Amino acid sequence: MHTPDDPYLYEEVLVSPMYLAGSNGTGDAGFAPVAHWPHHYLDEGPCQLLVTSPDGRIRVGWFGDDFELWKISAATEAASATRWTATFNHVTPAEIVAGLTTALAHDYAEADTYDSNGRFLANPSLYWADAVRPLTNAGWKRGVPTTPGTVEIVAPDGQAGAVIDRRSYGPDDEAVTMWAGPPGWGTRAEAVFSTGTPSHLIAATAAVMADSAPVIRERHQIDRRMEHLVTLTPAAPAAPAAPTAGPLASRAPTPLDVRRTAVTQAVHRAARIPRTAADLRVMAARSRTATSTRTGAPSPVPAAVARPALNPSAPRRSR
Repeated sequence: MHTPDDPYLYEEVLVSPMYLAGSNGTGDAGFAPVAHWPHHYLDEGPCQLLVTSPDGRIRVGWFGDDFELWKISAATEAASATRWTATFNHVTPAEIVAGLTTALAHDYAEADTYDSNGRFLANPSLYWADAVRPLTNAGWKRGVPTTPGTVEIVAPDGQAGAVIDRRSYGPDDEAVTMWAGPPGWGTRAEAVFSTGTPSHLIAATAAVMADSAPVIRERHQIDRRMEHLVTLTPAAPAAPAAPTAGPLASRAPTPLDVRRTAVTQAVHRAARIPRTAADLRVMAARSRTATSTRTGAPSPVPAAVARPALNPSAPRRSR
């Protein structure tokens, strides 16, 4: 039994499979691809941070206290109705969200500024398989659907899957739901895409979900109910450089060093994130002041801590 202040709980570990790693308490990874876009800090309401494309057509919202932690959408015009919506719950690793935000940042960079269209507004493919092809290419197989008119793709370990709803629905209805982990408010990750979501954006998210690369977490961030389903490998510190006769040569950081530094900085930032609406107003004021004094400097990407709601709702699906 570990006490709350046991240093062992804060040991960094590599978690595999990534889709069962859960959240590390920050949204940094998901916001990183769009860090250069305008940031809007909201004083009141469930959405605490809204990052938009420069023209406002793409919106990435962070709902720090909600079951649906992320809400991402796109529209033809900044003030028009959304064309599609994707939501990610509080258990979903931010690295999976980054699959979508990376694709959006690329699509926006390639779009014509004066054209009301863009690949991020493309119509979905007529073939449902296009949206989940990265999963099937990675060896995920068709399972037995629980609802008529749906198709389910399941990971080899049976702990993740994607449900494709082939029935005719309106533009705001759910078309594809990706899930990972056993049913439960703190154990099941869910990503839900509406019927109008371009297939290549769903596929970009699925590609990250199917990636076998582990992610870094601290041990206490792994839900105890998930420990038997994941492989945890200590992220051992780099070996000290061998002494040299002359001046010490600097060692180039390895990819693991970079990931460790990024996670450590994110955890430190998360510890300083405000918890109340009043604190959020102070943060927004400081951000505006800092921006006005640093010409041309991009706004920082704040990390946010996802805190359970007082009356959390159960996941929409239970498998």
